[in-house]
Amino acid sequence: MASGVLCQRLSLRGMRRFAAVSWRARGEETTGGPVQMSSNHSNEDQEDGQNPDAVLPNLPGYTVPYNPSAYCRTRRSQVVTTHRPSAADEDEPPEGKPLASGSKQQQLQQQQTRNTYTVSCSRRLSSAKNTLLDLAFGKAGENKQGAAGRKAGGFGGTEDREALYDSKEDPRAFQKLREEYRALCHNLSEPPKPVSTEEGFLVLHKVTVLKGTLSPQSISEFFEKLGQIPTEQQVLVKSDTRFAMLCRYAVENLRLFTSPQLIDVLRAFVRLGIPPTHSILNVFDSELCRRVWDLDSTQVLLVGDLWRCLGRAVPQYLDLAYSRLGLRCRELTLPQLVQLVYLIGEGRRAPQELMQNLEVLVLRFLDQTTPEELGALCLGFFKSKSGLSEQAMRRIGDRAEVVLEEMSSYAVVNVLKMLRYSHVDHVGFLRRLGEVVPERAPSMGAQGLMHIALACSSLHYLDERIFEAIAAEVPVKAAHCRSKDTAKLLWAFSSLSYQPSNAESFFSSLTQQMRVKSAEFERYPEHLLTGLLALAFAGRFPHDLINLALSPGFVKLAAESTQLELKKDLFTLDGTVELELPGYAGSRLPEGICTEVTEMLWGFASQDVCQKAEVREAETLLQSMLGGPQYVKNYMILPHMRSSDLEIHLDSAGRALPFNTQPAAALDLGTQREQSIRKWEMKHAGVPLTDDLVSQLLNVKSSRSTPEPAADEGGGPRTPTAGESRREFFGGVVLTEGLLDAMTGSPCSRPPLSPPAEPHSPLPGVRRLAVQVSNRNQFCYGSRHLLGLHAMKRRQLSRAGYTVLELPFWEWFPLLRRTRSEKLAYLHCKLYGTLD
Repeated sequence: MASGVLCQRLSLRGMRRFAAVSWRARGEETTGGPVQMSSNHSNEDQEDGQNPDAVLPNLPGYTVPYNPSAYCRTRRSQVVTTHRPSAADEDEPPEGKPLASGSKQQQLQQQQTRNTYTVSCSRRLSSAKNTLLDLAFGKAGENKQGAAGRKAGGFGGTEDREALYDSKEDPRAFQKLREEYRALCHNLSEPPKPVSTEEGFLVLHKVTVLKGTLSPQSISEFFEKLGQIPTEQQVLVKSDTRFAMLCRYAVENLRLFTSPQLIDVLRAFVRLGIPPTHSILNVFDSELCRRVWDLDSTQVLLVGDLWRCLGRAVPQYLDLAYSRLGLRCRELTLPQLVQLVYLIGEGRRAPQELMQNLEVLVLRFLDQTTPEELGALCLGFFKSKSGLSEQAMRRIGDRAEVVLEEMSSYAVVNVLKMLRYSHVDHVGFLRRLGEVVPERAPSMGAQGLMHIALACSSLHYLDERIFEAIAAEVPVKAAHCRSKDTAKLLWAFSSLSYQPSNAESFFSSLTQQMRVKSAEFERYPEHLLTGLLALAFAGRFPHDLINLALSPGFVKLAAESTQLELKKDLFTLDGTVELELPGYAGSRLPEGICTEVTEMLWGFASQDVCQKAEVREAETLLQSMLGGPQYVKNYMILPHMRSSDLEIHLDSAGRALPFNTQPAAALDLGTQREQSIRKWEMKHAGVPLTDDLVSQLLNVKSSRSTPEPAADEGGGPRTPTAGESRREFFGGVVLTEGLLDAMTGSPCSRPPLSPPAEPHSPLPGVRRLAVQVSNRNQFCYGSRHLLGLHAMKRRQLSRAGYTVLELPFWEWFPLLRRTRSEKLAYLHCKLYGTLD
């Protein structure tokens, strides 16, 4: 009656304004007061979600249609979210899409859709329940929950999106290999028994009929029915107000649900494509956390998998699940173990104690695992950053080597990831990999190829069969590479200092892809620096990308990075540009950052690199051979290369020149103690001078003749002293520096009468030597092929005017266990051999 009186008093202009009023189906807060519909339609009809027309009395032919599905989309601010869009989001029509025009009623619906006002329904849920459910699709706290989930760790975030990029493999393929997985996980590829849309709306009608008398069993069955509706029709169901009523009743009766019923409802949410930020999931998360100790192991794992399928971060549930399963982890079956490790990997973290217990189970079941389960186990440990022991990785490598032919490419990549993370070089598996990769490379995606190359380079393992097969595919697939893939492919090849047969097309295609993906560098600045350093290893310098990396804006962005220390990479790139690009006129690194990084690197090198046993031994012996510490300097000649060198200056005649002005007082206590020990050894520890050593020094054949005993002044044989008898027992005499000089005919020390040259004086004809004491980590595995960084360092030392003198580990390391005289002889030959 009230609506009739209201309509009678409306003017024609006011009536037209009233006709433009629209409804909103998601229960948003209204801006005006409620307007009652005609008394011909009860409140129950409005709750039913039917489409009765609200007839305005005394206005013949004028109707206000009620159609919630036409207004299912709410006005949202355009906020960029990081979670992957759900099926529901993809099925929703774009906002503002006009309806098909035709009849007057359809035109009226278009006007209602565009109207900014709302008319609220007479029956309203309480504000508390509206806040809890946000009716059909919750918006409150959406961004807050998403950010909290990414911060705490869980099943959402950018890592998931990156993990699925350009992936041609199914990460859940292992779940299809055993029947036991049906009870442990939700099979996304198996569609439920279909239910017609009419049957689904009949379920919604029952909700309005039964209302508060709905039992938990009925609610569970209703959700299960709705989850079986075809995907393309689900958006209509979820936008219906009766679906919101069903959600409300589920929350009100949540404590009355049995655990299987709760799990069935959660499975229905997966099939309905409920967004991970929907507020009803908050309630289910809390309730399942409360019940986790009442669930058996199978149910705990199934709930975890359903949360994973929903894409929702549930760190609290995972922590409780790990505690619950950790108490009885020795009772887990093989499928339960694999599923648990899979969930741990997707959650990105787990207690260290639990992972150690799981490692024992992995070794117990290792021979029973299928190839895909083996790959899933490795991926779970890798994603959770939980390393396996070397023994465990050796056994996993043995198993992978046996079943390599049966493993999918995805599983092979996962095993390689774990070998890379654990720094275990299983040579047998890597050799077999060289037989498999050339066959599979054409069918693999760019991301899989990148991981294979990166794993081999991290282990310093160079197999030309593997890298040639990957290089042949890269120019074709470069367009599918992310900035991460591009940078790491470049790094893998260049860090091993390997130039494939199609080097020009390989490097040019990846360099061009870096330009295409330059927008990603604002979010991932490390990828630009990684790619440019890799190109520098190979002697390639794209000026435009270098100018971008050294620009003030990018330097500021990289310097503010809290996750990675990128200043060192900027410093290395800037130093490389200075030496290798003399004509470069682009941006350069500020002097303040260069000074800061130099001090940082020298602080580390002086306590670690410069103190290595093989370096200190070479430094001490060279100082002894040349005449003192002023002739040898242990420091970083090229600070941006992050490693130390032994610098020596020689004049044109081959004599050592003093240049190290560091006083002896500045030496640390350890250095002084070591030098005093060396002096004591030189005084009191004689070195046997045998015929073989003399022959080696003089390059003559040994006569091996026994010397005649010397006669004394009286003409008769002299009686040897006790000390001489001891030296004769050892078969030699003391080898001093003077004796070594006399035998070799080379001046090993500064002449006593010549004045010392001024330190650091730029005298003409001075030859600067950079002694490189190398180790195994600077070469490819099992070869004498230098890695890219160290090859670039030697190239830059030559550009800086130094003569590089190598002390390779295969020569110097065995000598560390030999006598002092042998080491001195070796260093003498090395040092003066460079002058020839």
